[in-house]
Amino acid sequence: MLTIEDFQKHKDKEAFMSILHEKMDKDRLDSILYTVQYEKQLLQLQAELVDLQQWVAKYNRRVCVIFEGRDAAGKGGAIRRFAQHLNPRSVRVVALNKPTNVEKGQWYFRRYIKELPNPGEIVFFDRSWYNRAVVEPVMGFCSQEQYDKFMVQVPEFEHMLYEDGVDIIKYWFSISKDEQERRFLSRLQNPLKRWKFSSVDKQGQKKWDEYTFYKEQMFSKTHTTFSPWIIIRTNQKKQARLESIRYVLSKFDYEGKGNSAKIILPDPNVVQRYHRLINQID
Repeated sequence: MLTIEDFQKHKDKEAFMSILHEKMDKDRLDSILYTVQYEKQLLQLQAELVDLQQWVAKYNRRVCVIFEGRDAAGKGGAIRRFAQHLNPRSVRVVALNKPTNVEKGQWYFRRYIKELPNPGEIVFFDRSWYNRAVVEPVMGFCSQEQYDKFMVQVPEFEHMLYEDGVDIIKYWFSISKDEQERRFLSRLQNPLKRWKFSSVDKQGQKKWDEYTFYKEQMFSKTHTTFSPWIIIRTNQKKQARLESIRYVLSKFDYEGKGNSAKIILPDPNVVQRYHRLINQID
């Protein structure tokens, strides 16, 4: 147990580290040091994001970052770290509710089109039009005809956005079945996170294989050269946050790049472009 005297006596970093190793459990100490390094790297990368945002605003770029993945994969937490220090005037987080009766009668993509970035803006989609590719067919929220039509139309839709100058980054946050179950239990035990657990979440473990089938169908039919799927391994969610930020930063040649963070390129063990033969954890 550390005391006030320990802090007062050891002003030198090396001496203080020695007392930490002497008095603390190794696993606990490793966890603390990892968190300290994580927070340091996160701040550096967030400073880079500020530079990126200023460049996006200056040159009227339109940046759309899509976060998809199974429930509890860490999409919301990652988005919060992306947007935490950005100027709210030119960044938005889009998390749409289920469609209204009017929206159900419209072209499927219409309600998403109005949420696309304006010139000089970055938009983060916490789930997107890809609801129809995985969640809706698994849960029976769309018909086979609606699903088939979507799978044909979505590459054409994204190609039009690409041709019009919209920068699209598509993330799939990949989580293992055991880790998903652990996070579900953690949510139920935390009164601040219980709201995240829904009836759809309850089916996540039961319908794991169905989700896997539709996920693979989605990848094979919507992974394109102009709009590829980027898979983020998220069992270690802090690492996933850092590496997903690095990937976005690596895609743009903005002014001041690398001034705040030493490492901009993402770790290929965590961030991988989809490939049919890739070894996926989910």
